[in-house]
Amino acid sequence: MRNLVVLSVVCSMAFAVAFARAAEEPEYTIKEVMKIAHKDGLLKKVASGDGTADDAKMLLKLYQAMAANKPKKGGEDSWKEKNAAIVAAAEGVVAGKDGAAAALGKATNCANCHKVHK
Repeated sequence: MRNLVVLSVVCSMAFAVAFARAAEEPEYTIKEVMKIAHKDGLLKKVASGDGTADDAKMLLKLYQAMAANKPKKGGEDSWKEKNAAIVAAAEGVVAGKDGAAAALGKATNCANCHKVHK
């Protein structure tokens, strides 16, 4: 009986730890965000005004996930700063703010991030 109680406690703790880790991990990796948003053309579609409201929301979701990831290299402050600008611009597009598409294009300058973080 005691072994069953110990096993039950250990399993419960393992489940709690696994659940906490899953909750902390972003929904998309940086690589997945780059593929969907940039290589597959979602950013271009949204920034040009040809995307739907759902496209803009998906792009925002991707950039929020990217910001929650850790970069391969470079400083965390730089990563946060660059991603904050990208997320803010994507939020502006979702909200329909004037000039948001241009801000999104400026914030997502590939070389700007890749020089430091890739």
